[in-house]
Amino acid sequence: MRIMTTLPQRDLRLVADAARAAEAQGYDGVVTLENRHEPFLSLGVAAVATERLQLATGVAIAFPRSPMVTASTAWDLQLASRGRFVLGIGPQVRAHNENRFSVKWSPPAPRLREYVKAMRAIWRCWEKGEKLKFEGEHYRFTLMTPNFTPPSLHLPMVPVELAAVGPHTLRLAGEVADGVRLHAFCTRKYLEEMVMPRLAEGWAKSGRTRENFEIHGGGFVATGATEEEVAKKVDWVRMRVGFYGSTPAYWPVLEAHGLGDLGRKLNAMSKQGQWSDMTREISDDVVRLFAAVGTHREIAKAIRARFAGSDSVSASATSEEGSDLPPDVIQDIQRIPTSFAGYGAAW
Repeated sequence: MRIMTTLPQRDLRLVADAARAAEAQGYDGVVTLENRHEPFLSLGVAAVATERLQLATGVAIAFPRSPMVTASTAWDLQLASRGRFVLGIGPQVRAHNENRFSVKWSPPAPRLREYVKAMRAIWRCWEKGEKLKFEGEHYRFTLMTPNFTPPSLHLPMVPVELAAVGPHTLRLAGEVADGVRLHAFCTRKYLEEMVMPRLAEGWAKSGRTRENFEIHGGGFVATGATEEEVAKKVDWVRMRVGFYGSTPAYWPVLEAHGLGDLGRKLNAMSKQGQWSDMTREISDDVVRLFAAVGTHREIAKAIRARFAGSDSVSASATSEEGSDLPPDVIQDIQRIPTSFAGYGAAW
């Protein structure tokens, strides 16, 4: 199993040292998020500060950016990292698209399908000299002059992974993407009963294979050197589960456990601003549905049990704090067998 950590996105001056430290500790990669900060700039710093780490967005929000803009950014990061970049993108929910990003909304799965295909058409134009001619319902790209064409990378095509929760985007990820970045608001039961069957439908449609498809995440990791540190991480997970559980788009995960009423109660409380009260609605049993919990000494075993089916996990409790796992624990987690053998992306 591959294990990732996060970068300190709040200040680019902190990134280089944090990336080098993660590489020295033995992490397989670093991940950035698009929450309070932009997701790509920190990876540019990390790309030139490290030699081995995989660099991934987990995830960048797709629709506020043209596929041309995202393709260009990914191209430069792939070159700077010498082929270590993975582009994770996701649609976000309707309210954020319309009210935070001022982007018109449409059903996300058809638009994401075009988004991925458009980027690959752009990349093939730049790498192979193919004529750019992508015309879809949502995106159209037909102009690329020599002045705007970057030199060939002579590196693998950038792998694309999709954020997915519901059946349509899960099926789409299996069909068109190189991997799926599962939301932390996910349980092992949901992964087994919803995620894997929908991904398999996508693989069957496209001819992709499980061995060349990465499944990342699908839960939280709550760990620390002491029981007191673990308890603090559990409380943080409890707060996040309460927050995510209030969002209707994530209710299918709760419904899989007969907890639909909990989601509806959390939603009503969120509309009244009862954020701390929402956290108290999440029991320890519910926390453990969503998280691998244990001290550093125990966490590898907990991850093996909780994340069976996933190929990689992030050990960071928050996007603001990287993980502090000791190198020997990282190695124990890396010994957990997985199905992913490597990306099959080809030009």
